[in-house]
Amino acid sequence: MKESRKIAVQRRHRRIRRIITGTPERPRLAVFRSNNHIYAQVIDDVAQHTLASASTLDPDLKADVETTATCEASAAVGKLVAQRAIAQGIEKVVFDRGGNLYHGRVKALAEAAREAGLSF
Repeated sequence: MKESRKIAVQRRHRRIRRIITGTPERPRLAVFRSNNHIYAQVIDDVAQHTLASASTLDPDLKADVETTATCEASAAVGKLVAQRAIAQGIEKVVFDRGGNLYHGRVKALAEAAREAGLSF
């Protein structure tokens, strides 16, 4: 029986999180994608603290993007989270795609974050 997309994403996410953890020197850039929005957080897993975050629900981005479920909106979120992380003094992160495939909106976010100055 074919499993649902949600269950497949959860399985991949658990498998990924066994390996990837964020440290104070190199926090984790976690991505969550829903049907309508995308969220990104820079997380220090040791201190269990979110250092920077951005999403398509941010007032800064909501006015700029026409629709929130596009690659352009995801790229804007990637650029914004990178700017906020760099303002905190974070330049190196570990990318956590959250169980999603590295394709489409997740890939657009990652590439925009790299272009804005984050390295992973």
